[in-house]
Amino acid sequence: MKRARLPIGSIVVHNAPRFSQPGRRTIATPRNRPSGRPLPIILLLLRLGLTAFGGPAAHVAMMRHEFVTRRRWMSDRRFLDLLGVTNLIPGPNSTEMAIQLGKERGGWTGLVGGGLAFIAPAAVMVTLLAWAYVAFGQTPAVAWVLYGVKPVVIAIVAQAVWGLGRTAVRRWETAAVVAGVIGLGLLGVNELALLFGGAAVGAVLQRPRWLTGRLSGLMLAPAASLQLAAAVPASFSLAGMGLLFLKIGAVLYGSGYVLLAFLRADFVERLGWLSEAQLLDAVAVGQVTPGPVFTTATFIGFLLAGVPGALVATAAIFVPSFVFVAAVHPFVDRLRQSERTRPLLDAVNAAAVGLMAVVSLQLGQAALVDAPTVVLGLAALAALVFTKVNSLWLILAGAAVGAAVQALGA
Repeated sequence: MKRARLPIGSIVVHNAPRFSQPGRRTIATPRNRPSGRPLPIILLLLRLGLTAFGGPAAHVAMMRHEFVTRRRWMSDRRFLDLLGVTNLIPGPNSTEMAIQLGKERGGWTGLVGGGLAFIAPAAVMVTLLAWAYVAFGQTPAVAWVLYGVKPVVIAIVAQAVWGLGRTAVRRWETAAVVAGVIGLGLLGVNELALLFGGAAVGAVLQRPRWLTGRLSGLMLAPAASLQLAAAVPASFSLAGMGLLFLKIGAVLYGSGYVLLAFLRADFVERLGWLSEAQLLDAVAVGQVTPGPVFTTATFIGFLLAGVPGALVATAAIFVPSFVFVAAVHPFVDRLRQSERTRPLLDAVNAAAVGLMAVVSLQLGQAALVDAPTVVLGLAALAALVFTKVNSLWLILAGAAVGAAVQALGA
């Protein structure tokens, strides 16, 4: 029997390239599988690590431009999948996104090499600046430069709190979490208890029926972290410092600015290893350099124990990010479709915004010490709100103002 011939165009071929319709542009299908050549991905992330100023949101925007728009290494949908998973795990968002992209395009070599390439430039720069700070930081010129930089840092944190708060507070439940964290934080409640407690309360408020029985596992992490922090003796040691940074890297959610709350609670208030001024100086240096804000740990490690301290602090705070990404990356598609993670993530973000508000108020007391610093802080905040100026230029302007105040004899 003669088989009927199918008309041309009616044959269905699975996984075939998608052809354009008349009058439409043909767009190459992005490739989501590992390319088998991790070196191009590592070199690209190294370049981003050298030039990525402006904080996590700016870093992610630059990554999207390079991976999606310019090179078509993946689709926007896949990029958003990876970004969504990044927001579900603790740690520095932009660094974990770099690790995710390295794994996606370069396999396990890309995961490790890409993450290290993104972190290394900032870590090296911060170490050099820490050396200069230790050698020259107490001279009048440098002291006055930092006098002008610190109010700008407070303005940057305040603007980040406002911007993230507008995104995080979409419902009365998340608004209640933010208000509760701010109130209890100003009363001195532990920052980990606020972060995880706020997440638990906010999640229950949004989904009381099915989340209530699942919060015991969530609370194991902060409990273990609190015990770990309490076990570190007051006398300084490399191992104790490493444990503290390991704890921070393993439990910190939200923007890198939330790091300030953890550092202040452990290193300034509880152990007394740093002063408020030194912590602000560390944050200022972290703002001047490109790459992840978490390299503030590198600066602190150098202040406390030189180059070995910088290496231990950097390794300890970033190791959890590599572990988390390696663990969750195989489940990206499954996690993306889960409705159960959304209320918890919303609550975590709200608690993180509340913590950021608390620490900006506390550090503001140490930075805004007279009329010139108040004016400088307000001017920097206005520039951030009403213009698209890069925060790097504001930091440099603050340094110049501080030096000018000294030169004028104010």
